Amino acid sequence: MNPDPDLRRLAALEGFFTLRTGRPPLPTLAEVYAEVCAERSVPDERDPLTFRIRKVVRSLNAPEVRIGVSVAQQGLAARLWSVALGAAVLYGQVPDLDPRLLRWDADGSAPDDLWLSGVRALPGDAATIRRLVHHGHLRPLAAALRARHPVAEGLLWGNAASALAGAARQLGRWAAAHHRADLADRARALAAELLDHPDLRNTGTLDGTDFRRRSCCLFYRVPGGGVCGDCCFTRAPWSSPTATSG
Repeated sequence: MNPDPDLRRLAALEGFFTLRTGRPPLPTLAEVYAEVCAERSVPDERDPLTFRIRKVVRSLNAPEVRIGVSVAQQGLAARLWSVALGAAVLYGQVPDLDPRLLRWDADGSAPDDLWLSGVRALPGDAATIRRLVHHGHLRPLAAALRARHPVAEGLLWGNAASALAGAARQLGRWAAAHHRADLADRARALAAELLDHPDLRNTGTLDGTDFRRRSCCLFYRVPGGGVCGDCCFTRAPWSSPTATSG
């Protein structure tokens, strides 16, 4: 990690894997989680998480706020898993992703804009990634969202599992394109170990990096949205508009 303090190799993966370094005038994710959980009143758009959700709702023309909650949460989960998994595969180490070190632009584009205050290398094993991402971010993020919105906990963990499998799948494709079967194997093994946790274990079925979830992220409710590739539905259940699996 030290020979690459700006994480340039990670940036070469592009998209969800890029992590910028620096200290822009943005809130840390620790501040975002704490701000929402500390105040359970009516959501305020000055709160970055609420702002992000409303931005997603507007951009998708979503008919329900909880769709924006789901999509926003899955997007952030995908960024966090991708950064951690990508670094572990490329470097054999991961940067410390403590929420107090990660800054987030709620008004940024997709994928979410993340900035790391400083790069400190940690072991690139599943236990460390789980501590950093699962316990350090996904649990407080879920608590913050559920403090304000009637969204099922199972839906959020299904999103997290889907995001993790998706990150491993993208790494596998990159590794195949660069003739690095060893890196694809590493990504696959890490994802399988990370999914073997009580919060994630029963969220779906993993076959290699192919994942079929047991819940739905609600994207099919977006006009023209359809179903995702790993959805529990094989087609949008338009005949039962109230049917969701959270």
